[in-house]
Amino acid sequence: MMLRRGFILFLPRLVGLLVVACCSVSIVYMLACTPKGDNQQLALPRVHSPTVKEGYEAILQEREEKHRNYIISLKKQIAQLKAELQGRTEQLKNMQNQYPDPLDIQLDHSRPEKAQANLLAFLRSQVDKAEVHSGVKLSTEYAAVPFESFTLQKVYQLETGLTRHPEEKPVRKDKRDELIEVIELAVGSLNKPDGVRKAKPRLYTASDFVEGIYRTEKNKGTLYELTFKGDAKHQFKKIVFFRPFGPVMKVKNENVNMADTLINVIVPLAKRASKFRQFMQNFREMGIQQDGRIHLTVVYFGKEQMNEVKSILENTSKSANFKNFTFIQLNEEFSRGKGLDVGARFWKGNNVVLFFCDVDIYFTAEFLNSCRLNTQPGKKVFYPVLFSQYNPSIIYGHHDSIPSLEQQLIIKKETGFWRDFGFGMTCQYRSDFINIGGFDLDIKGWGGEDVHLYRKYLHSNLMVIRTPVRGLFHLWHEKQCLDELTPEQYKMCMQSKAMNEASHGQLGMLVFKQEIETHLQNQKLSSKKT
Repeated sequence: MMLRRGFILFLPRLVGLLVVACCSVSIVYMLACTPKGDNQQLALPRVHSPTVKEGYEAILQEREEKHRNYIISLKKQIAQLKAELQGRTEQLKNMQNQYPDPLDIQLDHSRPEKAQANLLAFLRSQVDKAEVHSGVKLSTEYAAVPFESFTLQKVYQLETGLTRHPEEKPVRKDKRDELIEVIELAVGSLNKPDGVRKAKPRLYTASDFVEGIYRTEKNKGTLYELTFKGDAKHQFKKIVFFRPFGPVMKVKNENVNMADTLINVIVPLAKRASKFRQFMQNFREMGIQQDGRIHLTVVYFGKEQMNEVKSILENTSKSANFKNFTFIQLNEEFSRGKGLDVGARFWKGNNVVLFFCDVDIYFTAEFLNSCRLNTQPGKKVFYPVLFSQYNPSIIYGHHDSIPSLEQQLIIKKETGFWRDFGFGMTCQYRSDFINIGGFDLDIKGWGGEDVHLYRKYLHSNLMVIRTPVRGLFHLWHEKQCLDELTPEQYKMCMQSKAMNEASHGQLGMLVFKQEIETHLQNQKLSSKKT
Protein backbone atom coordinates (compact mmCIF):
# COMPACT_ATOMS: atom_id res chain seq x y z
CA MET A 1 0.00 0.00 0.00
CA MET A 2 2.79 2.35 0.93
CA LEU A 3 4.65 1.53 -2.32
CA ARG A 4 1.56 2.21 -4.40
CA ARG A 5 0.99 5.58 -2.68
CA GLY A 6 4.64 6.57 -3.20
CA PHE A 7 4.50 5.67 -6.87
CA ILE A 8 1.35 7.80 -7.37
CA LEU A 9 3.06 10.78 -5.70
CA PHE A 10 6.26 10.32 -7.82
CA LEU A 11 4.44 9.97 -11.17
CA PRO A 12 3.57 13.71 -11.69
CA ARG A 13 7.17 14.63 -10.95
CA LEU A 14 8.43 12.09 -13.53
CA VAL A 15 6.04 13.46 -16.16
CA GLY A 16 7.19 17.01 -15.40
CA LEU A 17 10.83 16.01 -15.76
CA LEU A 18 10.14 14.33 -19.13
CA VAL A 19 8.33 17.45 -20.42
CA VAL A 20 11.24 19.69 -19.37
CA ALA A 21 13.75 17.32 -21.01
CA CYS A 22 11.82 17.29 -24.32
CA CYS A 23 11.57 21.08 -24.34
CA SER A 24 15.29 21.41 -23.68
CA VAL A 25 16.14 19.01 -26.51
CA SER A 26 13.85 20.94 -28.88
CA ILE A 27 15.45 24.29 -27.99
CA VAL A 28 18.98 22.93 -28.40
CA TYR A 29 18.02 21.42 -31.80
CA MET A 30 16.64 24.76 -33.04
CA LEU A 31 19.73 26.62 -31.92
CA ALA A 32 22.04 24.13 -33.63
CA CYS A 33 20.15 24.27 -36.94
CA THR A 34 19.80 28.05 -37.05
CA PRO A 35 22.40 29.82 -39.32
CA LYS A 36 24.34 32.32 -37.27
CA GLY A 37 25.92 35.59 -38.30
CA ASP A 38 29.58 36.25 -37.88
CA ASN A 39 29.21 38.08 -34.59
CA GLN A 40 25.72 37.18 -33.48
CA GLN A 41 24.35 34.34 -31.42
CA LEU A 42 20.83 33.31 -30.57
CA ALA A 43 19.92 33.50 -26.86
CA LEU A 44 17.60 31.22 -24.98
CA PRO A 45 14.44 32.82 -23.60
CA ARG A 46 15.35 34.27 -20.27
CA VAL A 47 13.64 33.33 -17.06
CA HIS A 48 12.18 36.82 -16.71
CA SER A 49 10.64 36.77 -20.28
CA PRO A 50 6.88 37.45 -20.40
CA THR A 51 6.04 33.88 -21.43
CA VAL A 52 7.76 30.88 -22.94
CA LYS A 53 5.48 31.20 -26.04
CA GLU A 54 6.56 34.78 -26.71
CA GLY A 55 10.21 33.68 -26.35
CA TYR A 56 9.75 30.98 -28.96
CA GLU A 57 8.04 33.42 -31.32
CA ALA A 58 10.95 35.84 -30.98
CA ILE A 59 13.42 33.04 -31.70
CA LEU A 60 11.50 31.91 -34.79
CA GLN A 61 11.19 35.48 -36.08
CA GLU A 62 14.91 36.06 -35.65
CA ARG A 63 15.67 32.74 -37.36
CA GLU A 64 13.41 33.63 -40.31
CA GLU A 65 15.11 37.02 -40.66
CA LYS A 66 18.55 35.43 -40.74
CA HIS A 67 17.46 32.89 -43.41
CA ARG A 68 16.08 35.76 -45.50
CA ASN A 69 19.37 37.65 -45.27
CA TYR A 70 21.30 34.49 -46.07
CA ILE A 71 19.24 33.86 -49.21
CA ILE A 72 19.69 37.51 -50.33
CA SER A 73 23.47 37.13 -49.87
CA LEU A 74 23.52 33.92 -51.96
CA LYS A 75 21.53 35.58 -54.75
CA LYS A 76 24.03 38.45 -54.84
CA GLN A 77 26.96 36.03 -55.08
CA ILE A 78 25.25 34.08 -57.90
CA ALA A 79 24.59 37.31 -59.79
CA GLN A 80 28.26 38.34 -59.43
CA LEU A 81 29.44 34.93 -60.69
CA LYS A 82 27.09 35.14 -63.67
CA ALA A 83 28.39 38.59 -64.57
CA GLU A 84 32.00 37.42 -64.27
CA LEU A 85 31.30 34.33 -66.39
CA GLN A 86 29.63 36.53 -69.02
CA GLY A 87 32.69 38.78 -69.10
CA ARG A 88 35.08 35.85 -69.46
CA THR A 89 32.96 34.41 -72.28
CA GLU A 90 33.05 37.73 -74.13
CA GLN A 91 36.85 37.89 -73.73
CA LEU A 92 37.21 34.36 -75.09
CA LYS A 93 35.01 35.19 -78.08
CA ASN A 94 37.07 38.28 -78.82
CA MET A 95 40.29 36.25 -78.66
CA GLN A 96 38.82 33.61 -80.97
CA ASN A 97 37.75 36.29 -83.41
CA GLN A 98 41.19 37.87 -83.27
CA TYR A 99 43.11 34.54 -83.52
CA PRO A 100 40.86 32.02 -85.24
CA ASP A 101 41.38 28.32 -84.71
CA PRO A 102 43.30 26.85 -87.64
CA LEU A 103 40.67 24.12 -88.04
CA ASP A 104 37.96 26.79 -88.36
CA ILE A 105 39.71 28.60 -91.22
CA GLN A 106 37.98 27.54 -94.41
CA LEU A 107 38.93 28.67 -97.88
CA ASP A 108 35.39 29.71 -98.76
CA HIS A 109 35.57 30.79 -102.39
CA SER A 110 32.12 32.33 -102.16
CA ARG A 111 33.40 34.77 -99.49
CA PRO A 112 37.07 35.32 -100.38
CA GLU A 113 37.39 38.52 -98.30
CA LYS A 114 36.43 36.78 -95.06
CA ALA A 115 38.67 33.78 -95.82
CA GLN A 116 41.61 36.08 -96.51
CA ALA A 117 40.97 38.09 -93.32
CA ASN A 118 40.82 34.90 -91.22
CA LEU A 119 44.01 33.59 -92.76
CA LEU A 120 45.80 36.90 -92.20
CA ALA A 121 44.69 36.97 -88.56
CA PHE A 122 45.96 33.43 -88.07
CA LEU A 123 49.36 34.22 -89.62
CA ARG A 124 49.73 37.26 -87.35
CA SER A 125 48.91 35.07 -84.37
CA GLN A 126 51.75 32.75 -85.39
CA VAL A 127 54.20 35.64 -84.99
CA ASP A 128 52.85 36.36 -81.51
CA LYS A 129 53.15 32.68 -80.48
CA ALA A 130 56.74 32.30 -81.74
CA GLU A 131 59.81 33.68 -79.98
CA VAL A 132 60.14 36.69 -82.26
CA HIS A 133 59.63 39.65 -79.91
CA SER A 134 60.37 37.91 -76.62
CA GLY A 135 61.39 34.55 -75.22
CA VAL A 136 59.22 31.94 -73.56
CA LYS A 137 59.80 29.84 -70.46
CA LEU A 138 61.15 26.38 -71.22
CA SER A 139 61.06 23.36 -68.93
CA THR A 140 64.53 21.92 -69.70
CA GLU A 141 67.58 22.49 -71.89
CA TYR A 142 66.22 19.88 -74.30
CA ALA A 143 63.18 22.04 -75.07
CA ALA A 144 65.27 24.80 -76.67
CA VAL A 145 65.15 24.91 -80.48
CA PRO A 146 68.69 25.75 -81.68
CA PHE A 147 69.49 28.13 -84.52
CA GLU A 148 71.64 27.28 -87.51
CA SER A 149 73.96 29.92 -88.95
CA PHE A 150 74.80 30.67 -92.55
CA THR A 151 76.84 32.93 -94.81
CA LEU A 152 76.69 33.42 -98.56
CA GLN A 153 78.74 30.26 -99.10
CA LYS A 154 78.13 27.88 -96.19
CA VAL A 155 75.57 26.60 -93.72
CA TYR A 156 76.74 25.59 -90.23
CA GLN A 157 74.33 22.98 -88.91
CA LEU A 158 73.70 20.76 -85.90
CA GLU A 159 71.49 18.33 -87.82
CA THR A 160 74.02 17.14 -90.36
CA GLY A 161 71.81 14.67 -92.23
CA LEU A 162 73.25 12.11 -94.64
CA THR A 163 76.37 14.12 -95.49
CA ARG A 164 77.51 14.18 -91.82
CA HIS A 165 79.14 17.56 -92.54
CA PRO A 166 78.95 20.12 -89.72
CA GLU A 167 79.36 22.79 -92.43
CA GLU A 168 78.50 22.55 -96.09
CA LYS A 169 77.21 24.30 -99.15
CA PRO A 170 73.44 23.77 -99.07
CA VAL A 171 72.96 20.54 -101.01
CA ARG A 172 69.20 20.28 -100.73
CA LYS A 173 67.51 22.53 -103.27
CA ASP A 174 64.73 23.58 -100.89
CA LYS A 175 67.21 24.85 -98.29
CA ARG A 176 69.37 26.58 -100.91
CA ASP A 177 66.38 28.34 -102.50
CA GLU A 178 65.03 29.29 -99.08
CA LEU A 179 68.20 31.08 -97.92
CA ILE A 180 68.75 32.81 -101.28
CA GLU A 181 65.17 34.10 -101.17
CA VAL A 182 65.61 35.48 -97.64
CA ILE A 183 68.88 37.28 -98.50
CA GLU A 184 67.30 38.83 -101.61
CA LEU A 185 64.29 40.00 -99.59
CA ALA A 186 66.60 41.55 -97.00
CA VAL A 187 68.61 43.41 -99.67
CA GLY A 188 65.39 44.67 -101.24
CA SER A 189 64.11 45.82 -97.85
CA LEU A 190 67.32 47.71 -97.10
CA ASN A 191 67.23 49.49 -100.46
CA LYS A 192 63.57 50.44 -100.13
CA PRO A 193 63.10 54.18 -99.32
CA ASP A 194 62.19 54.69 -95.67
CA GLY A 195 60.97 58.28 -95.95
CA VAL A 196 64.18 59.81 -94.57
CA ARG A 197 65.91 61.80 -97.34
CA LYS A 198 69.60 61.28 -97.83
CA ALA A 199 71.96 63.08 -100.13
CA LYS A 200 73.33 59.86 -101.56
CA PRO A 201 71.36 56.81 -100.41
CA ARG A 202 73.51 53.72 -100.08
CA LEU A 203 72.76 50.77 -102.34
CA TYR A 204 73.06 47.47 -100.50
CA THR A 205 74.05 44.25 -102.26
CA ALA A 206 74.41 40.62 -101.24
CA SER A 207 78.15 41.23 -100.69
CA ASP A 208 77.21 43.39 -97.66
CA PHE A 209 75.67 40.35 -95.98
CA VAL A 210 77.76 39.29 -92.96
CA GLU A 211 75.93 36.33 -91.48
CA GLY A 212 72.51 35.05 -90.58
CA ILE A 213 70.85 32.65 -88.19
CA TYR A 214 67.58 30.80 -88.58
CA ARG A 215 65.50 28.15 -86.89
CA THR A 216 62.18 26.44 -87.51
CA GLU A 217 59.49 25.74 -84.94
CA LYS A 218 57.40 23.19 -86.76
CA ASN A 219 54.04 24.34 -85.42
CA LYS A 220 54.70 28.07 -85.86
CA GLY A 221 57.19 28.97 -88.60
CA THR A 222 60.78 29.91 -89.42
CA LEU A 223 62.60 32.88 -87.88
CA TYR A 224 65.47 34.53 -89.78
CA GLU A 225 67.87 37.16 -88.39
CA LEU A 226 70.25 38.63 -90.97
CA THR A 227 73.15 41.01 -90.33
CA PHE A 228 74.55 43.40 -92.96
CA LYS A 229 77.42 45.89 -92.91
CA GLY A 230 76.37 49.35 -91.74
CA ASP A 231 77.34 52.84 -92.91
CA ALA A 232 80.49 52.97 -90.76
CA LYS A 233 82.89 50.68 -88.99
CA HIS A 234 81.35 48.76 -86.09
CA GLN A 235 77.88 49.61 -87.37
CA PHE A 236 75.50 46.98 -88.69
CA LYS A 237 72.03 46.61 -90.11
CA LYS A 238 69.85 43.81 -88.77
CA ILE A 239 66.82 42.49 -90.60
CA VAL A 240 64.39 40.03 -88.98
CA PHE A 241 61.95 37.97 -91.04
CA PHE A 242 59.40 35.40 -89.98
CA ARG A 243 57.84 32.90 -92.34
CA PRO A 244 54.64 31.83 -90.53
CA PHE A 245 53.25 28.40 -91.20
CA GLY A 246 49.65 28.30 -92.35
CA PRO A 247 46.80 26.44 -90.67
CA VAL A 248 46.40 22.69 -90.87
CA MET A 249 44.19 21.78 -93.82
CA LYS A 250 42.40 18.51 -94.39
CA VAL A 251 43.55 17.04 -97.69
CA LYS A 252 42.19 13.50 -97.63
CA ASN A 253 39.93 11.29 -95.54
CA GLU A 254 39.68 7.73 -96.84
CA ASN A 255 39.31 4.14 -95.74
CA VAL A 256 42.23 1.84 -96.58
CA ASN A 257 41.58 -1.89 -96.80
CA MET A 258 44.76 -4.00 -96.77
CA ALA A 259 43.09 -7.35 -96.03
CA ASP A 260 44.00 -8.79 -99.44
CA THR A 261 47.32 -7.00 -100.00
CA LEU A 262 50.04 -9.62 -100.35
CA ILE A 263 53.73 -8.92 -99.70
CA ASN A 264 56.39 -10.87 -101.56
CA VAL A 265 59.55 -10.90 -99.42
CA ILE A 266 62.55 -11.41 -101.71
CA VAL A 267 65.81 -12.57 -100.11
CA PRO A 268 69.04 -13.04 -102.16
CA LEU A 269 71.37 -15.55 -100.51
CA ALA A 270 74.68 -17.36 -100.84
CA LYS A 271 75.77 -19.81 -98.11
CA ARG A 272 75.00 -18.36 -94.60
CA ALA A 273 72.70 -21.26 -93.70
CA SER A 274 72.86 -20.51 -89.94
CA LYS A 275 71.74 -16.90 -90.55
CA PHE A 276 68.94 -18.17 -92.80
CA ARG A 277 67.71 -20.44 -89.98
CA GLN A 278 67.52 -17.41 -87.66
CA PHE A 279 65.76 -15.41 -90.38
CA MET A 280 63.15 -18.16 -90.87
CA GLN A 281 62.34 -18.16 -87.14
CA ASN A 282 61.51 -14.47 -87.41
CA PHE A 283 59.65 -15.00 -90.72
CA ARG A 284 57.55 -17.79 -89.24
CA GLU A 285 56.52 -15.85 -86.13
CA MET A 286 55.91 -12.43 -87.70
CA GLY A 287 55.13 -13.23 -91.32
CA ILE A 288 53.23 -16.54 -91.16
CA GLN A 289 51.65 -16.64 -87.69
CA GLN A 290 50.90 -12.96 -87.03
CA ASP A 291 50.48 -11.44 -90.51
CA GLY A 292 49.50 -14.31 -92.81
CA ARG A 293 49.40 -12.29 -96.06
CA ILE A 294 52.93 -13.03 -97.20
CA HIS A 295 55.00 -14.87 -99.81
CA LEU A 296 58.72 -15.70 -99.60
CA THR A 297 61.07 -15.81 -102.58
CA VAL A 298 64.62 -17.04 -101.93
CA VAL A 299 67.14 -16.53 -104.75
CA TYR A 300 70.14 -18.74 -104.01
CA PHE A 301 73.56 -18.36 -105.64
CA GLY A 302 75.76 -21.43 -106.06
CA LYS A 303 75.35 -24.88 -104.56
CA GLU A 304 77.38 -24.76 -101.36
CA GLN A 305 75.05 -25.14 -98.33
CA MET A 306 72.09 -25.07 -100.74
CA ASN A 307 70.62 -28.37 -99.52
CA GLU A 308 70.75 -27.15 -95.92
CA VAL A 309 68.94 -23.94 -96.86
CA LYS A 310 66.28 -25.88 -98.79
CA SER A 311 65.84 -28.23 -95.83
CA ILE A 312 65.24 -25.28 -93.46
CA LEU A 313 62.67 -23.87 -95.88
CA GLU A 314 60.87 -27.20 -96.32
CA ASN A 315 60.78 -27.90 -92.58
CA THR A 316 59.19 -24.52 -91.94
CA SER A 317 56.69 -25.21 -94.72
CA LYS A 318 55.63 -28.52 -93.13
CA SER A 319 55.52 -27.39 -89.51
CA ALA A 320 53.66 -24.13 -90.25
CA ASN A 321 51.58 -25.48 -93.15
CA PHE A 322 53.01 -22.72 -95.32
CA LYS A 323 53.07 -23.18 -99.12
CA ASN A 324 53.59 -19.58 -100.30
CA PHE A 325 57.29 -19.73 -101.08
CA THR A 326 59.53 -19.88 -104.15
CA PHE A 327 63.10 -21.15 -104.32
CA ILE A 328 65.23 -20.03 -107.27
CA GLN A 329 68.79 -21.30 -107.73
CA LEU A 330 71.39 -19.48 -109.87
CA ASN A 331 74.75 -21.00 -110.76
CA GLU A 332 76.73 -17.80 -110.75
CA GLU A 333 78.63 -15.38 -108.53
CA PHE A 334 76.57 -13.65 -105.85
CA SER A 335 75.05 -10.29 -106.84
CA ARG A 336 72.44 -8.78 -104.57
CA GLY A 337 70.95 -6.64 -107.35
CA LYS A 338 70.72 -9.62 -109.71
CA GLY A 339 69.05 -11.79 -107.07
CA LEU A 340 66.41 -9.18 -106.22
CA ASP A 341 65.77 -8.42 -109.88
CA VAL A 342 65.33 -12.09 -110.76
CA GLY A 343 63.02 -12.66 -107.79
CA ALA A 344 60.85 -9.65 -108.68
CA ARG A 345 60.48 -10.62 -112.35
CA PHE A 346 59.80 -14.30 -111.53
CA TRP A 347 56.44 -13.43 -109.95
CA LYS A 348 53.55 -14.21 -112.32
CA GLY A 349 50.52 -13.33 -110.19
CA ASN A 350 48.65 -10.05 -109.78
CA ASN A 351 50.44 -6.82 -108.91
CA VAL A 352 52.10 -7.39 -105.53
CA VAL A 353 54.07 -5.41 -102.95
CA LEU A 354 57.76 -6.36 -103.09
CA PHE A 355 59.81 -6.17 -99.89
CA PHE A 356 63.52 -6.38 -100.74
CA CYS A 357 65.09 -7.95 -97.66
CA ASP A 358 68.38 -9.43 -96.44
CA VAL A 359 68.97 -12.53 -94.34
CA ASP A 360 70.33 -10.47 -91.42
CA ILE A 361 67.14 -8.39 -91.07
CA TYR A 362 64.55 -8.73 -88.28
CA PHE A 363 61.06 -7.31 -88.94
CA THR A 364 57.79 -7.16 -87.00
CA ALA A 365 54.20 -7.62 -88.14
CA GLU A 366 53.66 -3.88 -87.58
CA PHE A 367 56.40 -3.14 -90.11
CA LEU A 368 54.65 -5.29 -92.73
CA ASN A 369 51.56 -3.10 -92.31
CA SER A 370 53.73 0.02 -92.67
CA CYS A 371 55.11 -1.51 -95.85
CA ARG A 372 51.58 -1.81 -97.25
CA LEU A 373 50.34 1.59 -96.06
CA ASN A 374 53.29 3.54 -97.49
CA THR A 375 53.20 2.05 -100.98
CA GLN A 376 50.76 2.79 -103.76
CA PRO A 377 51.10 1.66 -107.39
CA GLY A 378 52.07 4.53 -109.65
CA LYS A 379 52.29 6.97 -106.71
CA LYS A 380 54.43 5.94 -103.72
CA VAL A 381 57.43 3.77 -102.84
CA PHE A 382 58.66 3.16 -99.29
CA TYR A 383 62.28 3.48 -98.16
CA PRO A 384 62.30 2.84 -94.40
CA VAL A 385 65.30 3.79 -92.27
CA LEU A 386 66.05 0.72 -90.16
CA PHE A 387 67.73 0.57 -86.76
CA SER A 388 71.16 -1.05 -86.97
CA GLN A 389 72.39 -3.07 -84.01
CA TYR A 390 75.88 -2.60 -82.51
CA ASN A 391 78.16 -5.52 -81.69
CA PRO A 392 76.44 -7.22 -78.72
CA SER A 393 79.77 -8.49 -77.34
CA ILE A 394 80.88 -4.86 -76.91
CA ILE A 395 77.54 -3.48 -75.70
CA TYR A 396 76.96 -6.25 -73.15
CA GLY A 397 80.63 -7.06 -72.45
CA HIS A 398 80.26 -6.03 -68.80
CA HIS A 399 77.22 -8.30 -68.31
CA ASP A 400 77.34 -11.92 -67.17
CA SER A 401 75.77 -13.04 -70.46
CA ILE A 402 74.44 -11.55 -73.67
CA PRO A 403 70.61 -11.16 -73.59
CA SER A 404 68.35 -13.01 -76.03
CA LEU A 405 67.81 -11.52 -79.48
CA GLU A 406 64.34 -10.20 -78.63
CA GLN A 407 65.74 -8.43 -75.53
CA GLN A 408 68.47 -6.83 -77.64
CA LEU A 409 66.01 -5.15 -80.02
CA ILE A 410 65.82 -1.85 -78.15
CA ILE A 411 66.07 1.51 -79.89
CA LYS A 412 68.60 3.47 -77.81
CA LYS A 413 71.80 5.29 -78.67
CA GLU A 414 73.80 2.73 -76.65
CA THR A 415 72.43 -0.23 -78.64
CA GLY A 416 72.54 0.97 -82.24
CA PHE A 417 71.88 3.75 -84.72
CA TRP A 418 69.50 4.76 -87.52
CA ARG A 419 71.03 3.42 -90.72
CA ASP A 420 70.13 6.48 -92.76
CA PHE A 421 72.88 5.85 -95.32
CA GLY A 422 71.39 2.48 -96.30
CA PHE A 423 68.79 2.08 -99.05
CA GLY A 424 68.69 -1.71 -99.43
CA MET A 425 65.45 -2.48 -97.57
CA THR A 426 62.58 -1.09 -99.59
CA CYS A 427 58.91 -1.73 -100.39
CA GLN A 428 57.33 -0.99 -103.76
CA TYR A 429 54.74 -2.46 -106.07
CA ARG A 430 56.10 -4.80 -108.70
CA SER A 431 54.63 -2.64 -111.47
CA ASP A 432 56.65 0.38 -110.29
CA PHE A 433 59.83 -1.68 -110.07
CA ILE A 434 59.38 -2.99 -113.63
CA ASN A 435 58.46 0.43 -115.03
CA ILE A 436 61.49 2.11 -113.43
CA GLY A 437 63.81 -0.40 -115.10
CA GLY A 438 64.81 -2.53 -112.10
CA PHE A 439 68.40 -2.88 -110.86
CA ASP A 440 71.58 -2.13 -112.72
CA LEU A 441 72.77 -5.69 -113.36
CA ASP A 442 76.30 -4.55 -114.24
CA ILE A 443 76.97 -3.91 -110.53
CA LYS A 444 78.60 -6.97 -108.93
CA GLY A 445 79.18 -7.93 -105.31
CA TRP A 446 78.37 -5.69 -102.34
CA GLY A 447 76.90 -2.19 -102.39
CA GLY A 448 75.89 0.39 -104.96
CA GLU A 449 72.88 -1.33 -106.54
CA ASP A 450 70.47 -0.03 -103.87
CA VAL A 451 71.60 3.60 -104.25
CA HIS A 452 71.24 3.33 -108.02
CA LEU A 453 67.62 2.16 -107.72
CA TYR A 454 66.87 4.80 -105.08
CA ARG A 455 68.10 7.55 -107.43
CA LYS A 456 65.89 6.20 -110.20
CA TYR A 457 62.84 6.64 -108.00
CA LEU A 458 63.97 10.12 -106.95
CA HIS A 459 64.28 11.12 -110.62
CA SER A 460 60.76 9.85 -111.35
CA ASN A 461 57.36 11.32 -110.49
CA LEU A 462 56.82 8.79 -107.72
CA MET A 463 56.73 9.99 -104.11
CA VAL A 464 59.54 8.46 -102.04
CA ILE A 465 58.52 7.92 -98.40
CA ARG A 466 61.69 7.98 -96.29
CA THR A 467 61.22 7.61 -92.54
CA PRO A 468 62.66 5.77 -89.50
CA VAL A 469 60.56 2.74 -88.51
CA ARG A 470 60.47 1.03 -85.12
CA GLY A 471 59.85 -2.49 -86.44
CA LEU A 472 62.84 -3.08 -88.75
CA PHE A 473 66.29 -4.03 -87.40
CA HIS A 474 69.63 -4.85 -88.95
CA LEU A 475 71.18 -7.59 -86.80
CA TRP A 476 74.88 -7.27 -86.11
CA HIS A 477 77.25 -9.60 -87.92
CA GLU A 478 80.93 -9.37 -88.64
CA LYS A 479 81.41 -7.67 -91.96
CA GLN A 480 84.16 -8.79 -94.34
CA CYS A 481 85.27 -6.49 -97.12
CA LEU A 482 86.70 -8.60 -99.95
CA ASP A 483 89.71 -7.63 -102.05
CA GLU A 484 87.67 -8.16 -105.24
CA LEU A 485 85.59 -5.03 -104.52
CA THR A 486 86.27 -1.82 -106.43
CA PRO A 487 88.01 0.96 -104.46
CA GLU A 488 84.73 2.83 -104.03
CA GLN A 489 82.86 -0.30 -102.89
CA TYR A 490 85.70 -1.25 -100.53
CA LYS A 491 85.65 2.21 -98.94
CA MET A 492 81.87 2.05 -98.46
CA CYS A 493 82.22 -1.42 -96.95
CA MET A 494 84.90 -0.32 -94.46
CA GLN A 495 82.90 2.75 -93.42
CA SER A 496 79.89 0.53 -92.79
CA LYS A 497 82.04 -1.90 -90.81
CA ALA A 498 83.40 0.86 -88.56
CA MET A 499 79.94 2.26 -87.81
CA ASN A 500 78.52 -1.18 -87.00
CA GLU A 501 80.77 -1.98 -84.06
CA ALA A 502 79.80 0.46 -81.32
CA SER A 503 79.00 4.06 -80.49
CA HIS A 504 81.68 6.75 -80.39
CA GLY A 505 81.79 6.63 -76.59
CA GLN A 506 81.97 2.83 -76.43
CA LEU A 507 84.81 2.71 -78.97
CA GLY A 508 86.59 5.39 -76.95
CA MET A 509 86.38 3.21 -73.84
CA LEU A 510 88.03 0.39 -75.80
CA VAL A 511 90.82 2.66 -77.08
CA PHE A 512 91.57 3.95 -73.57
CA LYS A 513 91.00 0.63 -71.85
CA GLN A 514 94.62 0.37 -70.66
CA GLU A 515 94.58 3.88 -69.19
CA ILE A 516 91.33 3.17 -67.37
CA GLU A 517 92.66 -0.07 -65.88
CA THR A 518 95.87 1.68 -64.77
CA HIS A 519 93.82 4.39 -63.08
CA LEU A 520 91.70 1.82 -61.23
CA GLN A 521 94.83 -0.02 -60.01
CA ASN A 522 96.33 3.25 -58.74
CA GLN A 523 93.11 3.99 -56.90
CA LYS A 524 93.22 0.59 -55.18
CA LEU A 525 96.84 1.11 -54.11
CA SER A 526 96.04 4.56 -52.73
CA SER A 527 93.11 3.23 -50.72
CA LYS A 528 95.25 0.45 -49.23
CA LYS A 529 97.94 2.92 -48.10
CA THR A 530 95.39 5.10 -46.36
